[in-house]
Amino acid sequence: MVNQSSTVGFLLLGFSEHPHLEKVLFVVVLCCYLLTLLGNTLILLLATLDPRLHSPMYFFLSNLSFLDLCFTTTCVPQMLVNLWGPTKTISFLGCSVQLFIFTSLGTTECILLTVMAFDRYVAVCQPLHYVTIIHPHLCRQLAAVAWTIGLVPALCHHHPPPPVPAAGSCGMDYRSGPIHTTLMAVASVVILVVPLSLILVSYAAIARAVLRMNSAEAWKKALGTCSSHLIVVSLFYSSVIAVYLQPKNPYARERGKFFGLFYTVGTPTLNPLVYTLRNKEVKRAFWRLLGKDGDSRES
Repeated sequence: MVNQSSTVGFLLLGFSEHPHLEKVLFVVVLCCYLLTLLGNTLILLLATLDPRLHSPMYFFLSNLSFLDLCFTTTCVPQMLVNLWGPTKTISFLGCSVQLFIFTSLGTTECILLTVMAFDRYVAVCQPLHYVTIIHPHLCRQLAAVAWTIGLVPALCHHHPPPPVPAAGSCGMDYRSGPIHTTLMAVASVVILVVPLSLILVSYAAIARAVLRMNSAEAWKKALGTCSSHLIVVSLFYSSVIAVYLQPKNPYARERGKFFGLFYTVGTPTLNPLVYTLRNKEVKRAFWRLLGKDGDSRES
């Protein structure tokens, strides 16, 4: 705990124990943030402007892109300020608001990835009934449910800013504490384990359906349908588990900062790359947006 009488708020220690890394991390985080803004904004534009991408898959993908934009913008600008200069403080109110939004968006992403897994399950296992099951009205309802459920843990964990200490500010290393640790342990079961279990059940059913297919073309189509989402799920949950489900010791806490950095900055940057680099429809829509023939560019 560190006291500083000149500022009222939290003193975020962050990577201050490694001052030689701060400028390097600033450049890396800034580049990732700019790529996140560019990639996710591009996906939002393509999914909105291109009629061929007006399908449930890209509707959910555009929700994920919008969520990633909000998620990184909530914390990365503050992170860049802390990495670049000597000022590493955040007000009690600012910390409370940021934690509320951060928790809400993280929970929403868990639910949204589960909804996208259900969409992929219907696409592979019930292809003839896909249009009747995953209709636009249901898509909007599922998206609304994801965003609404995201508010529940944030409201439960949200509390008014703590009283201002007499000395001024409190040093905080990675925002950890007994109450926060207990809340995160409970939340990890509800927010992480339940959605992840549903995703695994969906992919178990998909794997069973794929194994029954005799056509190599059907195998390839099923893999193309699910691979991007499966990669995104793997990146998201591996980073979240590495951050929140780890031993409570100084070494694990220090390592958790770097996992937290990847969770906050890396995954929103990689998500649009995964969907664009592995998706011919998105590439074609991009060339059509530039006024060129996307089909000819792919041939």
